[in-house]
Amino acid sequence: MLPCGPALSFVRCLVRKKNVSGESPEDSKLCRCLSTVDLIALGVGSTLGAGVYVLAGEVAKSDSGPSIVVSFLIAALASVMAGLCYAEFGARVPKTGSAYLYTYVTVGELWAFITGWNLILSYVIGTSSVARAWSGTFDELLGKQIGHFFGTYFKMNYSGLAEYPDFFAVFLILLLSGLLSFGVKESAWVNKIFTAINILVLLFVMISGFVKGDADNWKISEEYLLNLTAITESVSSYENVTSIYGSGGFMPYGFTGTLAGAATCFYAFVGFDCIATTGEEVKNPQKAIPIGIVASLLVCFMAYFGVSAALTLMMPYYLLDEKSPLPVAFEYVGWGPAKYVVAVGSLCALSTSLLGSIFPMPRVIYAMAKDGLLFKCLAQISSKTKTPLVATLSSGAVAAIMAFLFDLKALVDMMSIGTLLAYSLVATCVLILRYQPTLTYEQPKYSPEKAALAACERESAVSESQINMIQENRFSLQALINPSSLPTQQTATTVNFLVGLLAFLVCGLSVLTTYGIHFIANLEPWSIGLLAVLVASFIVTILLIQRQPQNQQKVAFMVPLLPFLPSFSILVNIYLMVQLSGDTWIRFSFWMALGILIYFAYGIRHSLEGHRSEEDDNSCSENSGLQEKNPVEEVDEPENANESDQFLPHERTSEC
Repeated sequence: MLPCGPALSFVRCLVRKKNVSGESPEDSKLCRCLSTVDLIALGVGSTLGAGVYVLAGEVAKSDSGPSIVVSFLIAALASVMAGLCYAEFGARVPKTGSAYLYTYVTVGELWAFITGWNLILSYVIGTSSVARAWSGTFDELLGKQIGHFFGTYFKMNYSGLAEYPDFFAVFLILLLSGLLSFGVKESAWVNKIFTAINILVLLFVMISGFVKGDADNWKISEEYLLNLTAITESVSSYENVTSIYGSGGFMPYGFTGTLAGAATCFYAFVGFDCIATTGEEVKNPQKAIPIGIVASLLVCFMAYFGVSAALTLMMPYYLLDEKSPLPVAFEYVGWGPAKYVVAVGSLCALSTSLLGSIFPMPRVIYAMAKDGLLFKCLAQISSKTKTPLVATLSSGAVAAIMAFLFDLKALVDMMSIGTLLAYSLVATCVLILRYQPTLTYEQPKYSPEKAALAACERESAVSESQINMIQENRFSLQALINPSSLPTQQTATTVNFLVGLLAFLVCGLSVLTTYGIHFIANLEPWSIGLLAVLVASFIVTILLIQRQPQNQQKVAFMVPLLPFLPSFSILVNIYLMVQLSGDTWIRFSFWMALGILIYFAYGIRHSLEGHRSEEDDNSCSENSGLQEKNPVEEVDEPENANESDQFLPHERTSEC
């Protein structure tokens, strides 16, 4: 039997929101010992992975040319929009859980579970794939002897499985899982050392590129490329030849090529969200989390920008090697031994990226288990190390098994769905939260005299908000365009509707520009008309949201340019989700089906918020009975049933 009654109560169970009013930043079982520098190093290490050593060459050769620096700039701006939304929530709700928690306190339990479930998928696949990449890179340095040995004696000839079991990747994952179980402070020190080495190697690459680079590599003429194409294709004359290397110059493939490169480069900035999972382990989280997110994204952009500029200056973009661009570029300028420095930096980058994938995974699992949405045993905290021990070891074991057996190339795109969905929901939550008349995640301290009345008010809040616009305020176009100066329930409901409409318009716009691009290019009247309607509706919806009054409560960090910045963040993220293949969405649907099964079989019954709602209902009924019997007399006895309004017992922060 479900904890909530029939139809309407069941729906309320799905949209009930987490109340953290009974908790303060000091209430945590985890060890609060990380500094702002630790967070920056964690964000940089997680984001600035091996992609910086590979991605620049791949994108520059096939999409952007020297304008890859502009591609990284556009990608960085798109990532910063998501990062700023995370930063505001980190300042508002400095608790463990990242996007899962932010969704829970704003839009409800079902969306929160979906977000957390997808984050787990992203982190597990990310951990496994990075571990295999580390193993492969190390094997390359040894002349592929490890791969040859295991491929000879342990070959697996099954579809979907790897060519051979990767014992080295398993060892790496278990080693780092053990390190994280030992203590977060020790893990932070290891991460800082590897991140520092990685940054030093990248500085060496940048300085080398600017010393040995040639600015003419950014000014290659189209005539030269036509000649080169004619020679490559063994054609005697280049008069009727189309260059396979673009038109030359700074943007050889045009601005469309630069944008295509930016879409690929966007994923290079994924990883900063691991900072948001440290809310209960960092000192002064309201300031440290926003600073950590913004600073790490800035450092990563400067690194990507500098390395890509150095690479395209050292070597013409059409000669770049897609798999090992930096070693080949150093060979090209006569600095062959520098490839060993690059190899050390690449291994350090992979190490920090691996740690950045493993670190947030058990913390999201811990947050979901603590709320009752996943199995309670996963919320156990080690009394010695103050880390989520069971969640860390179990998630590490799952990632190790995947790295050991499976070919992860087909699954890597599923990481993108989970990450982009989380980005979209966090931006949506910022839009919704800033226009609420009261912030439900942060309420006054528990008062026994008012608890029963508050419980009754919460019980009727949904129905009141539904009839408020009709009966009390009489919704009209005038109220939409010229609302009250302070946020009310009517303006909040209006914003909720407009944000839902905005998401629908963004989905339509993304599908049209992805699958109907040929019709738009051919100027088909229906496609142009539909595009115009969608774009105009998108702009009008944003302007209507902008007209609504915002909540005046101030926090340490707030997203600027509301509602424009979160709206465009939603647009970028959903557009990139639509670009993913159908096979990826099919695999994703199987994962989601498993998650929904777990939620309805276990999570909805054991939800901590569900138990609080039950107790509130009981107290509401008791209070109504008392009022009927004694309409004038005051009730002197405290309502013990409402002690759950404090959400969790106060537990002092563990000191390291």
